Amino acid sequence: MNPGPFLLLALLALAAGVVGGPRFPRAWLGVSLTASLAGLAAALGVLLGAPDWEWRGVWRLGGEAIHLRLDGVSALFLVLLSLVSGLGALYAREYWPDAENPSSAPRGRAWWSVLTLSMGLVLLAANGLHFLIAWELFAVSAFFLITLDARGRATRAAGWLYLAASHAGTLVLFAFFGLLAARTGSWDLGPMRDQPALASLLWLALVGFGVKAGVFPLHIWLPSAHANAPSHVSALMSGVAIKMGIYGLVRFSGWLPAPRGAAWALMGFGAASAVLGIVFALAQSDLKRLLAYCSVENVGLIAAGLGGALLAGAGNEAAGGNLLLAGALLHVWNHGAFKALLFFGAGAVLHATGTREVNRLGGLWRAMPWTASLFALGSLAVAGLPPLNGFVSEWLIYLGLFDAAASRGEAAGPAGLTAILIATAGALALATFIKASALVFLGAGRTPATRHAHECGALMRGPMLFLGATCVFLGLGPLGVWPAIARAAASWGGALSPVGEPPVALAMLGRAQRVLAVAAVVVGGALWHRVHSGRHRRGVTWDCGYAAPTARMQYVSGSFAGIVSGWFTWILRPARTLRRPRGLFPAKAFHLERVPETVLERVLGPVAAVFVRASNAVRRLQHGRLSFYILYVAAGLVAVGMFVWVGSLR
Repeated sequence: MNPGPFLLLALLALAAGVVGGPRFPRAWLGVSLTASLAGLAAALGVLLGAPDWEWRGVWRLGGEAIHLRLDGVSALFLVLLSLVSGLGALYAREYWPDAENPSSAPRGRAWWSVLTLSMGLVLLAANGLHFLIAWELFAVSAFFLITLDARGRATRAAGWLYLAASHAGTLVLFAFFGLLAARTGSWDLGPMRDQPALASLLWLALVGFGVKAGVFPLHIWLPSAHANAPSHVSALMSGVAIKMGIYGLVRFSGWLPAPRGAAWALMGFGAASAVLGIVFALAQSDLKRLLAYCSVENVGLIAAGLGGALLAGAGNEAAGGNLLLAGALLHVWNHGAFKALLFFGAGAVLHATGTREVNRLGGLWRAMPWTASLFALGSLAVAGLPPLNGFVSEWLIYLGLFDAAASRGEAAGPAGLTAILIATAGALALATFIKASALVFLGAGRTPATRHAHECGALMRGPMLFLGATCVFLGLGPLGVWPAIARAAASWGGALSPVGEPPVALAMLGRAQRVLAVAAVVVGGALWHRVHSGRHRRGVTWDCGYAAPTARMQYVSGSFAGIVSGWFTWILRPARTLRRPRGLFPAKAFHLERVPETVLERVLGPVAAVFVRASNAVRRLQHGRLSFYILYVAAGLVAVGMFVWVGSLR
């Protein structure tokens, strides 16, 4: 089956959505779903055995003929883009309706189509110049979606920070593609591993794509952008958009000769991102900001797996490298599925209560049982617990790290340390999502915002159900997706042998996962029947001696995570405001704590302030007095003359 017609249909449908989206919401939804299905069919066709698709157009853009290519790597990411963008479009019809958002909803539909189209072109572009054009369209359209509701100051600041960080990364990519074209004599992209002179360029790719992926410490834009964007946009940004950075890392680490230092850096920064990302997530009280930092952790897992695969390939340790690569690629799908599910769930909570502060929520499982159940499912998946999908990909990464550590090769020591760090991140992820689920859905409602909460409608619930089913399917049937992962790994082009047949342990894992799932269903059903059989009395929880306990006495975010957060005070640097009780009958006391974005506020902020002060000082020299300008020119000429004279003496 030739995937070309499906792919061209998807691109045409998205282009039509850009034009018709603002005026015809129902038609736009139909066009978006058509594009998603066409893109999904094209990508799955390649992953399941169809030949790679390549197309050269007769039109030119920037003096270069349009050149598109769909292979195993781009098809893997296109599946994720097609799935999440289609479900997000459906979710947005209820979450961001025209009746409540008459000015922003039409704009949102148009920019959604532009973002989806530009990300699709990034995946298909086989020309460096056109890749950059699609990349810039991607960055700009995401900015307009993040700031869709620009009435809040925090939203505007998040949008501008995202745009500044994106353009900083794009400047690095301009240098990368420009030098690549200058050294090869062409803008065409493809395998170039036989040109060792290009190895140093991979460092530029790591920085440029690392900014978009949100690898620590290049993640500064990510928490505020994902937290302040509309929730369907947050799902697309976290589930897919940051994967465009991962796509760039995967693509060019396979096409270019990879220096060992770059592989070490990718593995090291990936492991650091995994731990520090989830540490910051645990310390958050904003539900969406918590999910955003969790994306930093999962991007770190993928980067660590990819870096380990590069190191294993360089050391001729194919077995461990293949497992690391397969785990990293599978985690691209897994993270996209459960993170989109969690952001949709957070959007349902925000839609029902008007707040995303977990300290103002609680007890929502009674009013929102579907959302609570699906959010719990996503939490189990993101924590890497069996029998769901997050466990499978993390398990493959662990196997690859253990194999590399046992080989006693160059990567043995780093692989063992990375395994320990990832295990630490996994334990912290479990604590983080126990906290999030418990504070939002269990206990009693802490504020009036929870009293009028209601379950979301079918258009919001349907995408969450589909993503929940996807998490279950990927967890219970890992052998079913192995051919797709193997095809993507074979198209990677790195220094590893083709992944080939699935490891025997994967088949055993699939069976164990299914047995565990059946056992969980049976035990859960028995517990549900016992609780609802009417044979149990209900009463208040232990009140610690208080005669009239209130909802305010429940644990809050800071108290839940206080002990673990204390271990990482050196990086969290929390800002505390404390007023102790005073007098015999204290009327007011409080303890407020805010965890800043340490890299942005404690490192980049002060450095930027120095540059601003220096710029303001220099601006004073521009005062409009001609005599002083002549003096500046004379002083400059004297300085140049002194340099020339000193140089002639040498």
